[in-house]
Amino acid sequence: MTTENRSKAMFMPVSVGRASEEIALQVEAAIMDGRLAPGERLPSEREMQAQFGTGRGVVREAIKTLKQKGLLEVRKGAKGGAYIRQLDVDNVSESLALFLKQHPVEPEKLIEFRETVDRAITELAIARGSQLEKDDLLKEALRLEMLLREDDPDLVVTGELDRKLNITLARMARNPLFEWVMHALQMGFSSHDYALYQDPVYREKAAANWSDTARAIADGEPLRALSFIGHHYVLLRQCTEERNGTTADTEVPFLNESTE
Repeated sequence: MTTENRSKAMFMPVSVGRASEEIALQVEAAIMDGRLAPGERLPSEREMQAQFGTGRGVVREAIKTLKQKGLLEVRKGAKGGAYIRQLDVDNVSESLALFLKQHPVEPEKLIEFRETVDRAITELAIARGSQLEKDDLLKEALRLEMLLREDDPDLVVTGELDRKLNITLARMARNPLFEWVMHALQMGFSSHDYALYQDPVYREKAAANWSDTARAIADGEPLRALSFIGHHYVLLRQCTEERNGTTADTEVPFLNESTE
């Protein structure tokens, strides 16, 4: 089947008003269900105009949207055109992060999810991570603690380091699904307003807790590591309650919280 005939079978004409959005949705659906494979070229703009029953400007706007979402790459030259991209972890995480932003969940549900994920990741990281990775994790956790003990710590710098620690730990689990989810959590929420790190009292406790957790991981002691993770979430709930003057299951989500 030629590219033109395939496109006729794959796409349906779009309605006026939301034409660009509908084109993008149809192409995205074809990518997601495998009808369009990575490396495959989209039909030409002229072919897409005929198939969707719309103008070239609308087609170009849809292609621009898909490119911004990381689903397409536009090449120039004799073999130029719009090609389906091979999705990587950043693409997947960005989409999941956007979904989480658009579909907020109750704060306590998020805390519960993060604690469950962190426990699973930690156990796997201890079992599968190399000793060099574990020692590096501890080194960076100690550096985070040192930075947060300064009189006026740079919360942007420490936030980035905290994010790096989370992603590193997820990578040590040797399960790409955990890494993708952790990337999404870290990308999806602001790195500038961690509840624990903004409060001087909780800041030192949280930093020390990261170091204790990393040390237990480096020493290959899962029970101690899990105990420290549990304590982290106790601190997190307490801090959130104090900040908002309410219970943890009814307050404003602190979706920006980065945890170990």
